[in-house]
Amino acid sequence: MEKIDTFNIRVYGLIIHQDALLILKEPYAGEILFKFPGGGLEFGESLIEGLKRELKEELNLNLTEASHFYTQEEFMVSKFRANEQLLTIYYKAKVDNIEDLTKFDQAIQELIWVPLKELSTNHVNLPIDQVVVKKLMSQLK
Repeated sequence: MEKIDTFNIRVYGLIIHQDALLILKEPYAGEILFKFPGGGLEFGESLIEGLKRELKEELNLNLTEASHFYTQEEFMVSKFRANEQLLTIYYKAKVDNIEDLTKFDQAIQELIWVPLKELSTNHVNLPIDQVVVKKLMSQLK
């Protein structure tokens, strides 16, 4: 195992609109990821500032409200960089301009609205995202 010498702090938004959850289809490092909107925190940003920036950069969305949903609790090494420890935080995110939703980030292949009643861990493929989907599903029951 390579020595862990850096952190990668990630922040993601759970955007629910008309009883459906937004998932992005996006290639990364030779794989296709099905993931939530968001990404890496930049130095000097708060979590909310980072989520706000990511939503604007990726999808042209204006974050208006964010309520903490889940913080990764277990140790996780990045799937893509063996020297990097991940810390991932998720917020339920509200936006005021869902009608302006646009794929600003050219890497995003598809915007997928998954009806909440059909949601399963198969809709995402990163391990922490699957934990989040399970938690969300348990709250919907």
